[in-house]
Amino acid sequence: MGQAANVQKPFLSDVQTLRDRARKNLNDGAIGSNYVGDVSKTIEILQSVLATEIVCVLRYTQHSIAGHGISSEGVKAEFAVHAKEELEHVHMVAERINQLGGNPDFNPEGLLSRSASQYVAGGNLVELIKENLIAERIAVDHYRELIRYFGNDDPGTKNMLEDILRVEEEHADDMHDLLVAHEGKPMLKN
Repeated sequence: MGQAANVQKPFLSDVQTLRDRARKNLNDGAIGSNYVGDVSKTIEILQSVLATEIVCVLRYTQHSIAGHGISSEGVKAEFAVHAKEELEHVHMVAERINQLGGNPDFNPEGLLSRSASQYVAGGNLVELIKENLIAERIAVDHYRELIRYFGNDDPGTKNMLEDILRVEEEHADDMHDLLVAHEGKPMLKN
């Protein structure tokens, strides 16, 4: 074995150092003393994520009520399920903002300007499905970019976004399946 194999990489600080650091930095809250990200930038980004999720809750809720037509009940039920799951994302993101020392911005004024997603009421059932598929694709791409951005600087935020991303990918898949079912042709190449 080479000499590099003999060099040991420290795993953790000694327990006493961890204890001392935790006592010394009580005012840092959940952030701790070894957070390497930019807290204010993270909070700013998460405020945008929060706005995006709120817009998604509102859009899916409106679509779950406004959808109409002979085969709309199953689609409306799916929209309602998605609205509930998006609301869970709202709570996750708001809690993370709070953990980082920020104040989650639920103010409806300017909500759309802070959101990556759009609010489109749509028209017929197929148009509603298309608008939700577009919104989910925006969310998926946005969350992938944010996950790369946070990398190892903020594992807590990155992991939360990865959890949300998995659900958003499922939502996009659901919307695609509904679109295929209602238009009778596959929209995506296999």
